[in-house]
Amino acid sequence: MTSDKKNIAVLKALFKMRGLRDVVISPGSRNAPVVIAFAYDTKLKPYSIVDERSAAFFALGVAQHTGKTVAIASTSGSAPLNYSPAVAEAYYQKIPLLVLTADRPPHLIDVGDGQTVRQQNVFANFIKKSYNLPLELTTEKDFAETERIVNEALWATMYPEPGPVHVNIPFDEPLYGTTEYEPAVTVRNNFVTVENTGEEIDNTFVNIWNTTSKIMIIAGQQFPSEKLKNIAGKLAAMPQVAFLTETTSNFYGKNFIDTIDNVLVSLKNHPKEYAPRVLITFGNAVVSKKIKKFLRDNKPALHYHISPSGEKRDTYFSLSDVIVQSAGDFFEKIIDRLKPVKSDYGEKWMLQKENVKSAGEAFINQIPFSDLKVFDFVLKSLPANSNLHLGNSTPVRYSQLFGNIKGITCFSNRGVSGIDGQVSTAAGVSLYSEKTNVLITGDLGFFYDSNALMNKYLKPNFKIIIINNGGGGIFRFIPGPSDTPFVDDYFATSHSWSAEGIAKTFGIDYFRAVNEWEMKAQLPVLLKSGKRPGILEIITQGDKSANVLKNYFRFIENECSV
Repeated sequence: MTSDKKNIAVLKALFKMRGLRDVVISPGSRNAPVVIAFAYDTKLKPYSIVDERSAAFFALGVAQHTGKTVAIASTSGSAPLNYSPAVAEAYYQKIPLLVLTADRPPHLIDVGDGQTVRQQNVFANFIKKSYNLPLELTTEKDFAETERIVNEALWATMYPEPGPVHVNIPFDEPLYGTTEYEPAVTVRNNFVTVENTGEEIDNTFVNIWNTTSKIMIIAGQQFPSEKLKNIAGKLAAMPQVAFLTETTSNFYGKNFIDTIDNVLVSLKNHPKEYAPRVLITFGNAVVSKKIKKFLRDNKPALHYHISPSGEKRDTYFSLSDVIVQSAGDFFEKIIDRLKPVKSDYGEKWMLQKENVKSAGEAFINQIPFSDLKVFDFVLKSLPANSNLHLGNSTPVRYSQLFGNIKGITCFSNRGVSGIDGQVSTAAGVSLYSEKTNVLITGDLGFFYDSNALMNKYLKPNFKIIIINNGGGGIFRFIPGPSDTPFVDDYFATSHSWSAEGIAKTFGIDYFRAVNEWEMKAQLPVLLKSGKRPGILEIITQGDKSANVLKNYFRFIENECSV
């Protein structure tokens, strides 16, 4: 059984034939044909989530974990507009979403009909492709065109790099008809892809590598890759290489510089000695503002960015060329040709990493209960082989101070780095994950996305740690907001709210800690509770935490500067 609307019947058939199954639907009437088409099919996994914004981020989390295209489906009008934050995040983080928006038929647009906006190309600035299906399939040409559009749309969600694709689907009334009709469709993959890099650029790159004594590699946000991890370890061990990573890069190893901000604070006096001649980058966004400033002020002679789609990501304003291939495939192809060069460049970076690590640990051992103390304890207490989800803005920045943790996979919405959707996304990842999924979020990030708990698919392996310092802690730390008389009311947004009532409303286990002793007692209880999702709300003092963090960087600068 399926909807009698042939346009959605074709889409569903091709979706299923590609081995896809997950679709997150938000209730409505205009999208009834989508509901009927997907909900009747036992080979598909439809989910119903009321809040479109939360639904889209939940789907984004599912796609993050599975690596497969996940569909989201809304009714018409303002509903699709609520998808925008998650669609933008998927675009910049390269997550495969198929965005299905039910629409009024063309003759009802801009005539004053209810629940109607101009939906075609509504995500134009942050979508890979946008399509509009025909209203009726009355001829073979209509059917062939619909089949072509859907095939191309589904292909584009994954190639040459993943991302969101929008398909707007007009439906005329009646909307609730059903049929046994199953269209005969053909999966097609003959769409244009970006050509991989050729022998000439390979030879040029190898020659530069083998004759350069100061090479810096920066890995942006990405998901773990065994192939790339092994190759990266070999590259990082070469003496001419400083290999910089972040928590969100998901690399672990002794030769990686995984505490970028800590090290850069100590290089204030002689930055040019540590600047690279050649910069190589791959992956998505980098959190550290300090490395961006460092390289913009001390530009490399050459900068290669490696991207399967040929994206010209000129983060450091020094881009020389783009290598059109995945980093894993590119380095695998040439790794045997890359040779170590006599140099102390990598050693100098590693020495500073070890120096600031020792200084940082000494500082943390003597500080009072504060956000920094909380992160130190929580990160050391994560269950082995778990998923760590980091909220924006303060949590993901704090995590960078401690480096990568063996066996921990890190997720964070750093595509556009918005505060919205972090709880929903983590919930989506946990849906198919058998690991413990721990989200560390600030209070404002949690409250902003508390609709994420209005979700009947939450699993007991989903654990939320809220560091409640009474507002947006980052604004008490970064230069600018903290220097104005408006920091509490208009930037940090100071409050006295608690998550306890929200947890009770949605049937979530709730724990609370107001000091170090309670935190150490309650965190293991949260992590071991196995029947329901859980929240641990840790109460800290915002002003004190901001001062501790400022003093942390001053201490490292004073103790470790070179």
